[in-house]
Amino acid sequence: MTQSTHDDPAAAPFDPVASLAATKHTFGEHGGVNMSIEASTTFTVLTAATMPEIFAGRRSPDDGGCFLYARHFNPTVYTLGRELAALEGAEAGYCCASGMAAVSSALLQLVDSGDHIVASGAIYGGTHALLHDMWPKKTGVTTTFVSIDDLAAVEAAFTPRTKVLYTEALSNPTLVVADLEALADIAHRHGASLVVDNTFTPVLISPLLHGADVVVHSLTKFINGASDLVAGAVVGSNDFIAQLMDLHTGALMLFGPTMDPKAAFEVSMRVPHLPLRMREHSRRAQIFAERLAELGAPIRYPGLPSHPQHALMKRMLNPGYGFGGMLSLDLEDRERAYRFMDILQNEHRFGFMAVSLGYSESLMSCSASSTSSELGDDALRAAGVSPGLVRISVGYTGAVEDRWRQLESALRTVGALG
Repeated sequence: MTQSTHDDPAAAPFDPVASLAATKHTFGEHGGVNMSIEASTTFTVLTAATMPEIFAGRRSPDDGGCFLYARHFNPTVYTLGRELAALEGAEAGYCCASGMAAVSSALLQLVDSGDHIVASGAIYGGTHALLHDMWPKKTGVTTTFVSIDDLAAVEAAFTPRTKVLYTEALSNPTLVVADLEALADIAHRHGASLVVDNTFTPVLISPLLHGADVVVHSLTKFINGASDLVAGAVVGSNDFIAQLMDLHTGALMLFGPTMDPKAAFEVSMRVPHLPLRMREHSRRAQIFAERLAELGAPIRYPGLPSHPQHALMKRMLNPGYGFGGMLSLDLEDRERAYRFMDILQNEHRFGFMAVSLGYSESLMSCSASSTSSELGDDALRAAGVSPGLVRISVGYTGAVEDRWRQLESALRTVGALG
């Protein structure tokens, strides 16, 4: 795994684009400039003695170029995993059918029945439901939720059975920035692994360089960018990816959240454009956030100096990609939030009321009644998610000034400007 930057302050900044360029040089089967789609579900071997070697784990795509079965490794999916690993500065990666498949498989590989997880209280609602509701009942794995920016509370939550510290690099939907180096130090001091969901900040932040052990992504969002397929990825060390694909105990192998190779091809074709898209998402979000702050709007965006972790995120950022395309407006009242989004979509054509993020169009949702609705009222309050919190994934369609006028007009109409 790539060395953490806080271990070597003199090291040159990590460049995801250069790292990807060194990896994404895979020719197609017949010399095409794009990789081929390997649609086979099963793979032949040249000698009968090779197959037991694969089943025993002694032969693999990296050791002998051997493939077995599409639920294990597929060449197209495998190539995409290598590309994403390069973007993250990781040794290895593999892709699966959804972001939740990536989260659940990675975490399950790290815990046993009766173990314990410490997790951020402000995370995607589906992940919260997995840890808070499903796993205690089905597996005996329990989770303590904490404010991830309260390092004393994080450390106090650890027990002798804690195996994982889980956080999002930038929290959904409250946009709290996790201090990854401090969290890694806490986790490792207790013999636990730090797992980071980097869905909101691909290219911007490289968690492995700040001490994380495993990174997960919902590829559905910024990395794919077209809101046309669902996919996920896990990146980390060679050893961890091998564990996930082990024929006897691997969570990805045995639960089978297999990624379709056609989907892998589609995502791979869009990965080279990701840095360009992230720059524009960030540029527009920064413009809107600065103007909203000047008008006294209830804006939260990590690119603003008023954000509590602005300096922290600036320190962790890879240079040149901005602070991301996510911002939130706390309109406090649910009906005001609904009216605001209705105006933006149905009167101004600013964007769409829809869950998800990272699309070319702006996507808006009222988090407490959508993507965070799995959290109960107490958990929502603890996470800082008010009934009127509107999460906006800032798109890059339309002229910036036109979009700004639409946004400002909607906020004035609902009385949300100071």
